[in-house]
Amino acid sequence: QVQLVESGGGLVQPGGSLRLSCAASGTISGINVMGWYRQAPGKQRELVAVVTGGGTSNYADSVNGRFTISRDNAKNTVYLQMNSLRPEDTAVYYCAGFGVREYWGQGTQVTVSS
Repeated sequence: QVQLVESGGGLVQPGGSLRLSCAASGTISGINVMGWYRQAPGKQRELVAVVTGGGTSNYADSVNGRFTISRDNAKNTVYLQMNSLRPEDTAVYYCAGFGVREYWGQGTQVTVSS
């Protein structure tokens, strides 16, 4: 089994920054792609960013240039650096891992408000 545990969410003012972390444990050798998704109230879950084991990343248009995903394979951890945050970034952020199966964390709340 694989467990994904997110941390780093919280309340931040517009224009501020947060860094999310996702630590993976368990049998993680089968996970290639890891990423972050988010779900705002009343909306569907959407892709934020993904990164492969080789370091190739992709971003949603809405966060491109503001967010950076990175991966430390030695620590089995993926990060999401979020800069220039906007109120519309408010959501529960979920870490995900994809291989033969897909795995999801429980989510961490990010609230952008003055």
